[in-house]
Amino acid sequence: MRITAIRDTTVSIRSELRNAFISFAEMTVSAVVVITDLVRHGRPVAGYGFHSNGRYGQSGILRERLIPRLLAAPSEALLTEDARNFDPFRAWQVMMANEKPGGHGERSVAVGALDMALWDLVAKIEDKPLYQVLGERFLGGEANPSVYVYAAGGYYYPGKDLGALQEEMRRYLALGYDTVKMKIGGAPLEEDLKRIEAVLEVVGRGGALAVDANGRFDEETALRYAEALGSYGLKWYEEPGDPLDYDLLARVAGASKTPIATGENLFSWQDSRNLIRYGGMNPQRDWLQMDPALSYGLVEYLRILVMLGRQGWSSRRCLPHGGHQFALHIAAGLSLGGNESYPGVFEPFGGFADGVPVEGGRVRLPDDPGIGIERKASLIPIYEAML
Repeated sequence: MRITAIRDTTVSIRSELRNAFISFAEMTVSAVVVITDLVRHGRPVAGYGFHSNGRYGQSGILRERLIPRLLAAPSEALLTEDARNFDPFRAWQVMMANEKPGGHGERSVAVGALDMALWDLVAKIEDKPLYQVLGERFLGGEANPSVYVYAAGGYYYPGKDLGALQEEMRRYLALGYDTVKMKIGGAPLEEDLKRIEAVLEVVGRGGALAVDANGRFDEETALRYAEALGSYGLKWYEEPGDPLDYDLLARVAGASKTPIATGENLFSWQDSRNLIRYGGMNPQRDWLQMDPALSYGLVEYLRILVMLGRQGWSSRRCLPHGGHQFALHIAAGLSLGGNESYPGVFEPFGGFADGVPVEGGRVRLPDDPGIGIERKASLIPIYEAML
């Protein structure tokens, strides 16, 4: 069994959305396919992958370094000991050969996209959904076929007033979500508070609303927001300052009555360990959002979970960023606290399998082998075109 081809393409997911820090007017995503010589139903078995929104397409790193390394590797360097399947851990070592430590943030995204495709491939070869494969390998078979999800939205948009913001949140509730998230920091504090209060009129309670500053604030502003948010009883206050400013985060976490959430812009287990060491976060109340598709893939995410366990954190405090099928399988297969969701946003990569509704704030995973990209009609044509 061997890999016969690996192909990538860059796909635009541009929109007029913006958060407190960036616009998505030029956003792209890399999609990859790993094709093998194993044939089923008259077609080569192939694994599909991509990376989450927020980081641009990675064609240079993929084509110049990572894909050539995988294609040049002897089959035994990529297979399990019994040669019955591919081994993402061995493939990870091949991809990272001759790479210096540190500098996480772009390379990690490219590895994450290929890692997703390899796990999709592994589960297809086993003829099982990925969450079941993960549950069997890492939880003794105790995977949960449904996952808590929250609707991430509330972006700033040209001409979007309070009424439009409220209507957006009503749509999420109507879709079956019971928790929503909105952006802050792209407007003055007083205006953001009006936006928060408008959403609370719709969702009814503070615990059904999280807010996300996308790393926008300096320490003074982050603390002012923490004080102002304290009376609302919100689900969490996300990424108040630069993701690598652990001192700022520790000061805000110490002052905030609202739980803190962060981690989506940390791309290695080493950076995640520094967050836990120096970020002042509380494992009993705060939330971690590291994204496997951006941080060297599931192979690295498993290392992060081991580190967290040693530091007294439960996997139930982890809610991966990304809002896509891969993270959903990981949440189900590794007993995480849930997963982000982007209803109708960042298509075709955002969202889950077609025809699977959100019910009571939870979504079920289909039993199709692999990740289930074939069950998403808007996404599968991208991969069909690369085969």
